[in-house]
Amino acid sequence: MKKKIVVLLTFVCLFVVFVVSNFSDKDDTITVSGGVTSESQILGNIVVELLNHYTDNEIVYFNNLGSANLMQAAMERGDLDIAPTRYTGTDLVGTLHLPIEKDPDKALEIVQDAFRERYDFEWFPSYGFSNQFTFMVTQETAEKYQLKKVSDLQQHASQLSLGTDQTWYKREGDGYQAFTEEYSTNFQRVYPMQIGLLYDALAANELDVILGYSTDGRVGSYDLVMLEDDRKFFPPYTCSLVVSEQTLAKNPELEEILAKLEDTIDTELMQQMNDASDSQLLEPALIARQFLESNNYFEEESP
Repeated sequence: MKKKIVVLLTFVCLFVVFVVSNFSDKDDTITVSGGVTSESQILGNIVVELLNHYTDNEIVYFNNLGSANLMQAAMERGDLDIAPTRYTGTDLVGTLHLPIEKDPDKALEIVQDAFRERYDFEWFPSYGFSNQFTFMVTQETAEKYQLKKVSDLQQHASQLSLGTDQTWYKREGDGYQAFTEEYSTNFQRVYPMQIGLLYDALAANELDVILGYSTDGRVGSYDLVMLEDDRKFFPPYTCSLVVSEQTLAKNPELEEILAKLEDTIDTELMQQMNDASDSQLLEPALIARQFLESNNYFEEESP
């Protein structure tokens, strides 16, 4: 069964690459990737909608490109022009194979310089948010134990249960073992599980603390408290879009158009948009259009 799934996924990826290649041969076509998460699909549709509004190019959107590696490979081949959802922490280590940098501004500067030098890709300034690993508790737990930052857990962790992503629990460098050493904190019990189950378990008081994602829509809908990583244990995952220099050279107007998205989405707004997709089941394309319309597509005000 696993072999069949692998074969099917391989076929789908090859088919997507084939289709992308055919479209990318057209001079007036700009190809934009989506992803498999609500966040990547919303951001992908924001870029597509913005380009449709401001340009006469044919904008081709390829959704469900499932990883940064796949997007990177497609861009290096010239099959993909714009990757709307790239994270500094992911590309710093996974794509560039560089050491982790904990300072968000420095990490962004490093990937911007390295992508320009190695690949002739322009890594744009951030949308304004970072999708971080974040420890979370309910309002009741925060009040009971006076929790505001991660170091506050140290005094009470031996009484508390923690739910984490299965991969993070075993990971070296910034996984559970390294965390316990950095914060001198050991929980009473640790339950590794699928990330999607963590939020419901926390809301149902089956867990005391979870490690989730800062822009997950359930943070707001469940009214969870995100604890400040006061010792800067987790690397930054600042989110930006990446465009090939070749595409910018052919379409110089894109620089100004895409720059309109800088610092327009903070963590709370990204949570709300993700929640609209995940809980309210709105289409990412609709959420993207509503976002741009509410901001008048960031049109310049008339003098």
